[in-house]
Amino acid sequence: MNVRRVVANFIFVLVSFILQTTVFRTFDFGGIAPNLMMIVTASHGFIKGDKTGLLTGFFSGLLIDIFFGTYIGFYALIYMYIGFIVGKFHEIFFSQNIIIPILFISASDFLYGFICYVLMFLFRTKFDIGYYMLNVIIPEVVYTSIVSILYYPVILFVHTKIDKREQRSAKKFV
Repeated sequence: MNVRRVVANFIFVLVSFILQTTVFRTFDFGGIAPNLMMIVTASHGFIKGDKTGLLTGFFSGLLIDIFFGTYIGFYALIYMYIGFIVGKFHEIFFSQNIIIPILFISASDFLYGFICYVLMFLFRTKFDIGYYMLNVIIPEVVYTSIVSILYYPVILFVHTKIDKREQRSAKKFV
């Protein structure tokens, strides 16, 4: 793995965390803000594969755990698994098409919301899943999908530039 790619991934995770926790909290609709960390995790997994998705998801979730979580490792584990699962589709689908990654990001955010509901509310005998779906999960998925239409091309552009630079430097040594 290239140092530029590691630095770019770190910057994406850090900037997404800062934007998600500050700027997009002011643009929330009914207390719902887009999940930029899920966009970054699913995008990195979809563009570069399961290992990158796993590592990006782990560090994204760990940031959320450290600053907002009640248990260290809860969100890191969820994000890590989602990044790994989305990364498995890296070989199957073409990452340049914007519709498929947006669908994966939306499905990932829905899965994230459902897992959080099951582990945080259902086990505490709060069975109102219809209310949680209509007022939390689905609005967050829609808002995240809309933001990912603008954010995914930026991530793809940066990764494409890094790939081109790696290919140019590899040709110099051959």
